[in-house]
Amino acid sequence: MQLSTFDITEGKLEAFKASIEKSVTFTEENGPQLLVEVYIDEENMQAHSCQIQPDSESILAHWDMSEPYIDDVMEACTMKRLDIYGQPNDEVMAGLEELAEKIPVTVTPHFTGFSRFQTQI
Repeated sequence: MQLSTFDITEGKLEAFKASIEKSVTFTEENGPQLLVEVYIDEENMQAHSCQIQPDSESILAHWDMSEPYIDDVMEACTMKRLDIYGQPNDEVMAGLEELAEKIPVTVTPHFTGFSRFQTQI
């Protein structure tokens, strides 16, 4: 699971919303994520994104296919932090290390739990 926090650039709320809508629509149709949810606190000009990926390979696939959409979103905001829950592989960790040079990034290993998501057939 990935939780991201963004500061929305002053005067760019509508551009941010439009780019997020476009990105989420693309991801729903093409991405490997099991879940993507975005929350916007307009009063404080912040946004939060939650994504659930089945594994590290899906994170890498998401990074590859989503780059143009992410670039569009980032024109209207600044990423403030990224929190990863799970055990990413070495390739994902290398990508996260690059990001951690710019913003706080945490990785918390999974301990226990369950899911009520239905298996896709």
